[in-house]
Amino acid sequence: MEQQQTLAVNAQIELRRRLCDRKSIFSIFSESPNSNHSKLKFIVSNSVTEGCNNSVLLLGPRGCGQKEVELRAKVLDLVIEDLKSEHHDLISVVKLDGILHSDDNCALKEIAKQLCLENQLLFSKMASSDDNSQFMIAVLREYGLAHKTVIFVLDEFDLFAQGKQRLLYSLLDAMQSVASQAVVIGASCRLDADQLLEKRVRSRFSHRKLLFLPPNKEDRKRQVFLHSLTWKLHCFTLDSKFPLLLLNIFKDTRFMEVLDALSDYDSSINNLLNFLFVAVCDMALDTGYLSLDNFKTAALSIQRPFKLEIIQGCSILELYILVCMKRLEDKEQNSYNFNSVMKEYKGIHVSYQIPDYYSQNVCLRAFEHLLQRELICFMDNRGHSLSIEFRPVKLLISSYELHQALKSNRFFPALLHKLIS
Repeated sequence: MEQQQTLAVNAQIELRRRLCDRKSIFSIFSESPNSNHSKLKFIVSNSVTEGCNNSVLLLGPRGCGQKEVELRAKVLDLVIEDLKSEHHDLISVVKLDGILHSDDNCALKEIAKQLCLENQLLFSKMASSDDNSQFMIAVLREYGLAHKTVIFVLDEFDLFAQGKQRLLYSLLDAMQSVASQAVVIGASCRLDADQLLEKRVRSRFSHRKLLFLPPNKEDRKRQVFLHSLTWKLHCFTLDSKFPLLLLNIFKDTRFMEVLDALSDYDSSINNLLNFLFVAVCDMALDTGYLSLDNFKTAALSIQRPFKLEIIQGCSILELYILVCMKRLEDKEQNSYNFNSVMKEYKGIHVSYQIPDYYSQNVCLRAFEHLLQRELICFMDNRGHSLSIEFRPVKLLISSYELHQALKSNRFFPALLHKLIS
């Protein structure tokens, strides 16, 4: 019994270590020769081995704020790490962000700064834009003579394509005019990013594009799930039943309901891995197996949005206002204000004869209360001269958060569930 528990502890430690190592998890996207990882690695490695210049665009959705780990960013990091391990001291990376460095002078200054740091040179803050440009060209020439490749990563590439595009022109022109080995990798959430380029820049930029789709399909979830919890686990787990039991749990409709609810809240791989980590921490050490209850408990602890308590503290009238706004959004009404919400509220009263019906002045105070709680907000900062009733607003909570809040409190009217179901 003691030996069995020791094996279970070792298996739990290994699973937690693996789930914390996000690099190994994302490595499953590089297994296929037709994957974006393989294609990008071929393009970059071609510059390193053949001594040529290349450029490519990585296009894909930005994601959901900081919760979402962008797949294209992870794949790019994997490619650079792999090539650095294969070609030590032959690769230098310069990273720019369009949000910070969209100004040409600022971008050239940042390039010069990173190249100086890479080559242990003194960086001059007083250098002009022309000086930084000439320095960049000189470094590219020296890198070409030393058969060293520099990779320029331009995140938010579409922001660099605004204005005169002097940085892009200088960079691409230098790659063509000097004997250099350089790769320009642009990353953008806009599929038409290359169409934003001027003719003189577009003629120097290759039209290679890699499209990254959000990995939220069922087969990708299954791939991440099984890879994270079963890959090479025979050295740590109790017996061969462990992968089989996990596969049976994955096929269970109750588990799929838990996974679907998790995806409604956040469909990113990062959130899925956090969910699996909590489930592993709750694993029963006496049996050494993961059960469906472990995943249900993990879902309850990880799904609880920070605004759930705020919604549960709302009055019945405030909940009706939130439900009315949700119904307007479901009707694809992109812009609405307090008067539109009141019209929907009156329509519900006529249809269902709800007892919780209040005057417009009372509803306006409840509406202002929701603004103070930051459950709703104005769509823009314009229109300060307009009264609150006429300013367009939007919801700051998701459908899932509203559903969960209504479901978790049995004292809320059952009609509210019906109105948004």
